[in-house]
Amino acid sequence: MKILGIGNAIVDVICKVEDKFISQNNLTKSTMKLVDETEFKKLLSTLKIEETVSGGSVANSIVGLSQLGDKVGFIGKVSDDNLGNKYEEGLKKENVSFFYSKKKEAIPTGTCLILITPDSERTMITFLGTAGKINENDIDTNAIKNSEIIFLEGYLWDEGEPKKAFDKAINNSNKIAMSLSDLFCVERHKHHFLELVKNKLDITFANEQEIMSLIDTKKFEDVISFSKEINKLIVVTRGEKGALAIKNNEVVECSAKKNLKIVDLTGAGDLFAGGFLHEHINGKALKESLEKGTEMSSEIIQTIGARLNSR
Repeated sequence: MKILGIGNAIVDVICKVEDKFISQNNLTKSTMKLVDETEFKKLLSTLKIEETVSGGSVANSIVGLSQLGDKVGFIGKVSDDNLGNKYEEGLKKENVSFFYSKKKEAIPTGTCLILITPDSERTMITFLGTAGKINENDIDTNAIKNSEIIFLEGYLWDEGEPKKAFDKAINNSNKIAMSLSDLFCVERHKHHFLELVKNKLDITFANEQEIMSLIDTKKFEDVISFSKEINKLIVVTRGEKGALAIKNNEVVECSAKKNLKIVDLTGAGDLFAGGFLHEHINGKALKESLEKGTEMSSEIIQTIGARLNSR
């Protein structure tokens, strides 16, 4: 297997709402809010579901890789319930091997309620559910050992028990890539993340704000110096400024695509990582990897949702 992803298994429940629904429920448009099961069910009970899709950051990247023809798999915790079944079906439909044997859990499958307002903005309400309870017993060691690269997400560090799963995956892997995921994750786990980037990870994906926060700098030149110093592959997305990859003393840049009809930025980083890893795992140069990541990212932001239609 080329790449095995390990991350939060979240079912995206997509609903269309008016702006007043956002204000009436004291939500902040275009942000993500974590809630408990009671609040989640209360909100969902008033809405009409348009679509349910298997989601999660690394899972989105893995689906992108599968669509590009790579043999890939995913580990994420779901319960043996209706949404858990939908999640597994969604991955299988995209030819992604699911290395997790679901069982009935006390907590239901994790869900993200995606509220789409008439301006195409997306406001997310997330109930992590059993996804946030992944532990070392859920990690398939053979699947990891049989993968060229494992791809992890920083989001997993937002719960206690998943860190053991993280360690087990890292200790049995051939090569490790990880996305820092979110500025809040970086700031909350800075010491751990810095240790991972310096000593454990082979490839780190981050946006400009995340990597600058990680090394406590306000100057991007320091990111380049840091990356050269640790001698690991660091891949940084910079929005309109494009993206770059740093390895040893090599710094390769790629411009952002222009004149795009942007409708939804959800999944931009996920699909960038998928495109980059596709070229990288198939022996292409850093420039080609950056270009593929930029191409995939540009496609996803011109459509609603974090998954491209099967290619």
